[in-house]
Amino acid sequence: MAFIVSYPDQLYSVLFTVSPLQLQREDGYVVLDGLLSSQECDELRQRMTEIVDQMDVPEHCRTTFSTYHDEQLKSQGSADYFITSGDKIRFFFEKGVFDDKGDFLVPKQRSLNKVGHGKMAPFLYRCPKVPGIAKKLGLVDPVILQSMYIFKQPGIGGEVTAHQDATFLYTEPLGRVMGMWIALEDATVNNGCLWFIPGSHNSGISRRMVRTPKGTGPLTDFVGREQTYDEEKFVAAPVKKGGVVLIHGEVVHKSAENTSEDSRHVYTFHIMEAFGSRWSPENWLQPTEELPFPPLYTK
Repeated sequence: MAFIVSYPDQLYSVLFTVSPLQLQREDGYVVLDGLLSSQECDELRQRMTEIVDQMDVPEHCRTTFSTYHDEQLKSQGSADYFITSGDKIRFFFEKGVFDDKGDFLVPKQRSLNKVGHGKMAPFLYRCPKVPGIAKKLGLVDPVILQSMYIFKQPGIGGEVTAHQDATFLYTEPLGRVMGMWIALEDATVNNGCLWFIPGSHNSGISRRMVRTPKGTGPLTDFVGREQTYDEEKFVAAPVKKGGVVLIHGEVVHKSAENTSEDSRHVYTFHIMEAFGSRWSPENWLQPTEELPFPPLYTK
């Protein structure tokens, strides 16, 4: 089982004992309750409602998000809209939410799979709790790579197949990327919480998403294939509203379709220990002049 503790009473005492090395040796993920208050979660959700209300995505940019290998290459891998999203706020949709004319079949607030990948909640990183976690984990120079708001819409929220974040966010050496997955609503087995294979971060990765040479298509491709995993090894990781899951970049995880009547809104972002690390120039995500990877710590 992963550590499950409450913030702030037990968090610091536990994190004193949880180092990146220990995370590698044990489960590869940690569940912490109470990172954000209910009000802070609601403020993030309200901010996203405002962003979606102002959404105006041209028909040719309406990209369906999928984690299935072939569909991923066809949709995201062939879309400039996706590959240039690292410093922008861009919208990615669930399957079946448009008719043949490109018009919405559902209210647009219910149409989205996720919004990403530029930084969308600056106040969150200024919150001392977030860099405080990184410091307790011994990170020297963490930078923010990307952020996503994931909706997991009721009834249609798509499956996220088993994967490792380092497939998409590759560093040399490996083990320098961590996800922070913040539940803005209760994430349960019924509405699509995360599932992990504890200890799977000790086996390396089997595939990478890389940029293809300029002038070729698709814009990204996969090197290698995802392994077939034993479904019996996955362990559910439900999280209460305001809780956070710390995710090692190589731990195998997934989430099921949301067939319930409840949404499962999440704000998630990834950080990299920049000290002593090399960000691969082959990664789909690259820093830009407009938005270099910003430091998590403020001076």
